[in-house]
Amino acid sequence: MNTRIVTIARHLVDQEKNFPEATGEFTSLMWDLTIAFKIISKEVNRAGLAQYLGLTGEENVHGEKLQKLDVFAHETIFRAMDHGGHLCVMASEEDPGIIAIPSKFKKGKYVLLYDPLDGSSNIDVNVSIGSIFSILRKRTSGPDGTLDDCLQPGTEQVAAGYVVYGSSTMLVYTTCQGVNGFTLDPEIGEFLLSHPHIKTPEYGSIYSINEGYSAEWDSGTQQYIHSLKGQKSPQGKAYSMRYIGSLVADFHRNLLQGGIFLYPASCKDPTKPKPKLRLLYEANPLSLIVEQAGGRSSTGAQRILEIVPTSLHQRVPLVLGSAGDVLTYEKFFQGAASGIARSA
Repeated sequence: MNTRIVTIARHLVDQEKNFPEATGEFTSLMWDLTIAFKIISKEVNRAGLAQYLGLTGEENVHGEKLQKLDVFAHETIFRAMDHGGHLCVMASEEDPGIIAIPSKFKKGKYVLLYDPLDGSSNIDVNVSIGSIFSILRKRTSGPDGTLDDCLQPGTEQVAAGYVVYGSSTMLVYTTCQGVNGFTLDPEIGEFLLSHPHIKTPEYGSIYSINEGYSAEWDSGTQQYIHSLKGQKSPQGKAYSMRYIGSLVADFHRNLLQGGIFLYPASCKDPTKPKPKLRLLYEANPLSLIVEQAGGRSSTGAQRILEIVPTSLHQRVPLVLGSAGDVLTYEKFFQGAASGIARSA
């Protein structure tokens, strides 16, 4: 039994030793970010008592109704990260434009993109929700970050992660050296390494998709989901549909247990497919994590991480999880697109 206790601070320092040129700036950035997550975790766990449940009466840039905790999480991350001197610019799913670092603070060489509270429509019914983040290096000249610094393909990410606020609070992140998970010990206020070197199985027996929209799926997705029903996975277990409706929660379960998460574009109007999930704040960071864990991520036709963003709030179809399952889906999707039908 491994009795070694490793905090996230110690883990960051240990990883920093792998880079002789490291200045400690990234480690400090991550430390500031974990402070924000601890604060959000505390308020999520006492939301009802702190009167953070319910709507604000406003909408975000996507036309979605804002929850009080959405606003709290967004502002908490901004306040934790604006003055550390590590960032040149930020962007959030809840803000229409880039978020400048106040002029009175030093600017750094990193860019932070974040979804402050994913799954917030589930807040009032006590379902697990989360935060997602992506970190890039500044690529433009001058001290201030720009839109161009944010609009980088996912392959340029230096780190990505998410936090699940559930029965326990867990932070999972990668710096492109594998994936590690840390569970928050509320007694000492520290994230402790609980899931080292996470590897997702090559195949799973879980598929996660909102079947309420099945009439709007493309034919390849319809054929793929139909092929799973009543069948067994390569592991020998019957396929089972599990869908929470909170992206972080669904992804986290499938990452650990194996499986596939699908959110295809709506093809209600076949000439204008409408994807829902955001490339910069959701698809890219989770895609980096799943690939680092040995999985795969795709739109069905293209690797997510290779998409060149054209806008801050660009949406994409998202299919990610166990590599074998995603590859099988891609065959159905691409076969249907080319007019080739497939069977189970």
